[in-house]
Amino acid sequence: MSELHHPLTDFVEYPESEMLIRAKANYQAIKRRHSIRNFSDRAVPQEIIEQCILAAGTAPNGANHQPWHFVAINSAEVKSQIREQAEAIERGFYEGRAGEEWLDALKPLGTNANKSYLETAPWLIAIFTQKRSEAEEGEKNNYYVHESAGIATGFLIQALHEAGLGTLTHTPKPMSFLTKVCQRNSDNERPYMLLVVGYPAKEATIPDHAIHKKPLEEILTIL
Repeated sequence: MSELHHPLTDFVEYPESEMLIRAKANYQAIKRRHSIRNFSDRAVPQEIIEQCILAAGTAPNGANHQPWHFVAINSAEVKSQIREQAEAIERGFYEGRAGEEWLDALKPLGTNANKSYLETAPWLIAIFTQKRSEAEEGEKNNYYVHESAGIATGFLIQALHEAGLGTLTHTPKPMSFLTKVCQRNSDNERPYMLLVVGYPAKEATIPDHAIHKKPLEEILTIL
């Protein structure tokens, strides 16, 4: 065994009968995940957020450079700044910048420029991509940056769901204001996504449009 590799000791193999049971259980659990837009202001302990971000940090990524950084925001002042700037961008989006086709696609979801959940939810998590990483031998380029950050974001959403929290992906465009608000390095990092995290409010709803998912035969080809 090369000194640069270690034996795989933590892989767990299950009997095929149990594999199918576990796969079905996972599907039943994850299909309960819904994007929500009505959040409670009920507090969520920081340790839970930290554990979920640790899970996100295990995601596969290009050359294991881990080209991401997460900013977990609990500060009411910072959340207020984010809402103010996000809503200014969203007003331009809904007042014509998006175009009729895009706005028509959003109508079943009932979205608009009001993003009050950005202040109500106890946590916002800003995800940044990184073009370069620091190493012992100096700075190095990162690879498959957006793909890697996308997988890590998926891991994070799954972890938050498993912990019992609701989420919403929020992507105001442009998102460059997040770099300044979150005090990040604008030369090396780019905002990738903003996750809204917390408990659903009692009045939280799910648009009928969002419940309908494509059946297996539409999303799978076996060759």
